[in-house]
Amino acid sequence: MATISPTFLPHQSFPSVPRRNSSCLPRLNRPKSFSIRAAKLPAGVELPKDEPRLTEPFLGFTRTAEVWNSRACMIGLVGIFIAELIFNKGVLQMIGVEVGKGLDLPL
Repeated sequence: MATISPTFLPHQSFPSVPRRNSSCLPRLNRPKSFSIRAAKLPAGVELPKDEPRLTEPFLGFTRTAEVWNSRACMIGLVGIFIAELIFNKGVLQMIGVEVGKGLDLPL
């Protein structure tokens, strides 16, 4: 998580990756981290005034996933329109479903 240090320089901590220990010594399950600090901000870079509050995605519904799903849907619809133009049949007729009879209910 990126935080602003007291000296107003960017400060970011990364959890260390646990390594496999071949020795028989017990391992302590304490998370370890290290910090990276920049000596000086590059020209034109400003620090954010507030830290962004991100919400956890609900069941995988993230903005990126929804954008890709909508793109795939648009490509599929265009493909169906092209197939209907080429074969001069609807999608249901192409897969073998009889259409045009309706429900055949006596009125």
